[in-house]
Amino acid sequence: MESALKFEQIHVGDRWTSPTRTVTETDVVNFACMTGDFNRLHVDHEFAAQTPFGRPVAHGLLGLAWVAGLGSHSPLVDTLAFLGIDEWRFLRPVFIGDTLHVVTEVVELRESGRRGGQVHWRRELVNQRGEIVQAGIFRTLVARAQPLRKSTRPAPAAVGSSGGRSKMVS
Repeated sequence: MESALKFEQIHVGDRWTSPTRTVTETDVVNFACMTGDFNRLHVDHEFAAQTPFGRPVAHGLLGLAWVAGLGSHSPLVDTLAFLGIDEWRFLRPVFIGDTLHVVTEVVELRESGRRGGQVHWRRELVNQRGEIVQAGIFRTLVARAQPLRKSTRPAPAAVGSSGGRSKMVS
């Protein structure tokens, strides 16, 4: 079994490609049931045929969910927290029958406390024609191999003066 990467093992420019997944009509219908989003563009073939797409389109947020899922093991990292998504773009429609994969690239690393560091990942959802259909930045907190030590600097010392008063010296 592959061990999860730690913050120190990740470098700007590292890239991974996930396994693929083919979109089914069942996926789209289940997502509509789960979210309550029964927009006709997604679930009504006759209506969708009259749109510029010519057929039903998968929900954009379903694509985003696939990015999170497919990308979660490409790479497998010791994630402490999901911090956010920046600059997410829905660039092209996703259709039933499309086969998708995620391309992930580390674009920024930030120190962030003793136990972990922030990793900013550019994630692209790519279809079978090599077209990027969605893209943006995921921000996560990734565990360090060893937590950083607490600062061992002594606290500022109090220096006594006459009259029982003390003052801080820096």
